Amino acid sequence: MSVESLKGRDLLSLADLTTDETLALLTLAAQLKSKQVNPRCNKVLGLLFQKASTRTRVSFSVAIYQLGGQVLDLNASVTQVSRGEPTIDTARVLDRYLDIVAIRTFAQAEIETFAHYAKIPVINALTDLEHPCQALADLLTVQEEFGSLEGLTLTYVGDGNNVAHSLILGCALVGMNVRIACPPDYQPDPAVVARAQAIAGDRTQVLITDDPVVAAKGAHALYTDVWASMGQEDLAATRIPVFQPYQLNETLLSYADPKAIVLHCLPAHRGEEITEGVMEGEQSRIWDQAENRLHAQKALLVSLLGAD
Repeated sequence: MSVESLKGRDLLSLADLTTDETLALLTLAAQLKSKQVNPRCNKVLGLLFQKASTRTRVSFSVAIYQLGGQVLDLNASVTQVSRGEPTIDTARVLDRYLDIVAIRTFAQAEIETFAHYAKIPVINALTDLEHPCQALADLLTVQEEFGSLEGLTLTYVGDGNNVAHSLILGCALVGMNVRIACPPDYQPDPAVVARAQAIAGDRTQVLITDDPVVAAKGAHALYTDVWASMGQEDLAATRIPVFQPYQLNETLLSYADPKAIVLHCLPAHRGEEITEGVMEGEQSRIWDQAENRLHAQKALLVSLLGAD
């Protein structure tokens, strides 16, 4: 039922997974969603969030409740983290109370340090570098639509941020072509791109470009995110003119495959990175994508913890 090879491990990056493990997680998520399986996992999940959250917080909480476990919301304002307790101290203490922890923070190094000092599984619930849980839900959504993933093309337009990084790695793992179109000064981390290219090998294409039309042509999924991520809100006004050519609108969608779907990780700024018409249009799968956070993360919890 669970992915046995993942039991007791961390998920700090999608690159921590193999292709087989990624596909097995997606299969389990689909089975959980359709209620083909109903595992029990009477464990305690801690949510240590230093960034605001709606979908991640709620989906993780509901997931562990539905598995028969409990959740502790350990946001910084109610813990000693807000007073500067070192990560290495927090990690070693929570390791003795919790069964698993999901961390939403800024620097990737912080979550890696926590995982080094804690023996329990640690999940990256978002850092400035990656958002692996989001990408798992995204892949599940594409798989639901097309039946399989291999050979499809996903195009992301906008800021080469944490979501873009995890999509690059996720697509490489499952044999999807991935195209990322960003302004020249906002492209993904070259180290992440190189890692994805190494994973993909000759099977699939990993394309980084500054031309959204080239990226969109024939794509099976068009994806975007906000132009200023959390912590960058003060830069939003200056970014809008730079990113305007990368808006996911009706014109850009017309270049994609006629059966293409539209994705957005939310929250969205309607009229900025995506138009109202595309977001609410018949090709949008944004709300299915949001729901799939629950199912993908439930599969991840079952696999990291093991089922009763």
